Amino acid sequence: MSTAQTEPFRFFDLTVLRTERLGPSLVRVVFTGDELDAFASGGYDQSLSVFLPHPGQEAPVVPRGADWFEEFRAMDPRVRAVCRSYTVRAQRPGEVDIDFVLHASAAGPAATWAAQASPGDRIAVIGPAVADNAGVRFRRPEEAAWVLIAADETALPAAAGILERLPAGLSARVWLRVPEEADRLELRTAAKAEITWLDSGLEEAIASAELPQGEPYVWIAGESAMVRTVRRHLVGERGIDRRAVTFTGYWRRGATEDQYRLEGDGE
Repeated sequence: MSTAQTEPFRFFDLTVLRTERLGPSLVRVVFTGDELDAFASGGYDQSLSVFLPHPGQEAPVVPRGADWFEEFRAMDPRVRAVCRSYTVRAQRPGEVDIDFVLHASAAGPAATWAAQASPGDRIAVIGPAVADNAGVRFRRPEEAAWVLIAADETALPAAAGILERLPAGLSARVWLRVPEEADRLELRTAAKAEITWLDSGLEEAIASAELPQGEPYVWIAGESAMVRTVRRHLVGERGIDRRAVTFTGYWRRGATEDQYRLEGDGE
């Protein structure tokens, strides 16, 4: 009997199949790849590392050996691939969707790449090879009476993926902040979800809301200051058990993603 175990994450080479503009600030890129039968998204807020080429490169430059990360860090930043974290929005046989925020006022290299992506463009990702992996952070306990979700546009793909997998009839209160009204998407869910769309004031909206009775499970993601503010309110003022709160800062206002990744975002 074989005792070999599949590593939870591995490299996949992907090629753009098509793109779809979802709204003024959102574009969906659909990828295909020869090895996607081994890609095993766990759904919900499944994250992965995306490696993008610089302008003029046909494919991202990233080492693939056992010490790839140390080699990657030692490379010239002008040559090595642009590395960013994104959510797997959906997976179908032979296809994977990733939604990108375009950041019209301050587009970084990933948003710039996504805005110009066309069929045949190549990227690489470190993605899940087993469905139960550490890249899925949404872990609702069975005993949770209801779910609270708070997200901005960068976490909208993850929030949408979570809503699609919530069980029928489960109560959910959801606050989603997007830049423009046209970015408000049709979201599918079997849950009994009350969804509030906002263009600002997400923290204030939650602070003034009347919440359901019972112990919730909370998932908060997006801009780091917003995430901290909402978490502190729910734990400190609402008395929600901090162990029932999953929170992730995706970015920080005023910092590039490279700065944010290097500095971290501890409490």
